[in-house]
Amino acid sequence: MSPTLQQILDQLLYKPEDPILFNSGFFLYFLLAFMGAYLLFHENTVVRTKIFTLFSLYFFYKACGFYVVLVLIAAVVDFNLSNFIYQSKDPKKKKALLVVSIVINIGLLVYFKYTDFFIGISNDLGFTHISPLSLLLPIGISFYTFENISYTIDVYKGSFTPVKRFWDYLFFLSFFPKLVMGPIVRASDFIPQIGKPYQLHETALAKGAYLIASGLIKKVIISDFIYVNLVQYVFDAPMRYSGLECLLAVYGYALVIYCDFSGYSDMAIGLGKWLGFDININFLSPYQSKNITEFWRRWHISLSSWLRDYLYIPLGGNKKGKRRQYINLFITMLIGGLWHGANFTFIIWGALHGAALALHKLVGERLQLFSKLSSSWQNKLNILLTFHFVCLAWIFFKSESLGNAIDMLNQIVFHFQFSLLPTVITVYASVIWMMVFGFTIHALPDGLADEIITVIPTIPVWKYVAGFTLLIIILVQFKTATPVLPIYLQF
Repeated sequence: MSPTLQQILDQLLYKPEDPILFNSGFFLYFLLAFMGAYLLFHENTVVRTKIFTLFSLYFFYKACGFYVVLVLIAAVVDFNLSNFIYQSKDPKKKKALLVVSIVINIGLLVYFKYTDFFIGISNDLGFTHISPLSLLLPIGISFYTFENISYTIDVYKGSFTPVKRFWDYLFFLSFFPKLVMGPIVRASDFIPQIGKPYQLHETALAKGAYLIASGLIKKVIISDFIYVNLVQYVFDAPMRYSGLECLLAVYGYALVIYCDFSGYSDMAIGLGKWLGFDININFLSPYQSKNITEFWRRWHISLSSWLRDYLYIPLGGNKKGKRRQYINLFITMLIGGLWHGANFTFIIWGALHGAALALHKLVGERLQLFSKLSSSWQNKLNILLTFHFVCLAWIFFKSESLGNAIDMLNQIVFHFQFSLLPTVITVYASVIWMMVFGFTIHALPDGLADEIITVIPTIPVWKYVAGFTLLIIILVQFKTATPVLPIYLQF
């Protein structure tokens, strides 16, 4: 085999150290090849669906290798079980089949994501002396597991008719823009779009371009820069830095995780627009929230709505009295925290948000902390209070261990060293300016994006191309030597 052919083959194979991502060089070639094949057969729905599915599975293979088999297994299991549930007339059998589906899906998730966590707990308590299995977490398993569960539950409840063609279900599950890191897409929103004729209107083209561009700016320029130049090393060893630097890193991480994940979501939704599919928005300026309940209506909307519909409401929601409602909120967020990772820090993060949601339901509507101020100032102070609570919880979310989180808090509370402010401003000037830029963008009115999108189609093509070329040049300048993997890739 010639060296050139070997190099091409190496590029086509999965590399654990270089998974395919929207901001990776290989993705551009992948997208061009995919769009060529997709447009060639776009009028034939069946062939188009199969091409899309095969490209999606290859994309997933390039992201996580052999674990692509898990998506195929999940698709086979839930496609068949959902049809068995739909066809069955026996309520007991329907419920049994639903339980089987949930057990298989949760079982796979628990095995890969939590086995070593539970082994560690059991060993620490002295019950066992088992060596950890050191299992690698399959990329995207938390997202497509929730999609599978919601699908079979909707079929069981009779709110959705299952698809008859396996390729349609596999396409829904493997749709590459959202497969690796979400958003979590409902079958009832997505599957009806599969058979629609492919038409790329000016508005969809403009909205897709805007979302992809804004997503790249958020991820590559804002998030990666702040993470590499501040957040990474402060959170790794908080005791080496003053409380002032630690607090700056906390504010930085709030922006990092928002720009990282919302940036990826924007790109996924934008690509969906170009391919003829509408994916619901996943973030809506969450740090503009005036209370913690509003925050969860704006943050990771696909997850929060999933937890509400498939966990909180089945637990009883607010239908069984106030006390039970508070307990249900707490349990829901506790499980939401555990969904993010097998670590006590995630459980504490979920518990903090669960307690805050319950407290807001208990006293939020009756308690007016800033009642003597004008409504405008009340809103500003409520936003500030909510933001700082969210930042407090982010400390546990980001920290590798509970000890690290406590060290971070200890430095902020007891070793703040305000006298270092001039030095910190000087040393971290570029990071601070980037944070100002990021928070300024976040503070813009939600409707501004729609106004910009309406203008894009009127821009001459050469300006369109020049703008994207300039964006690529800027992205290359900001791109770090070592790729910064998206935060939600681990979930």
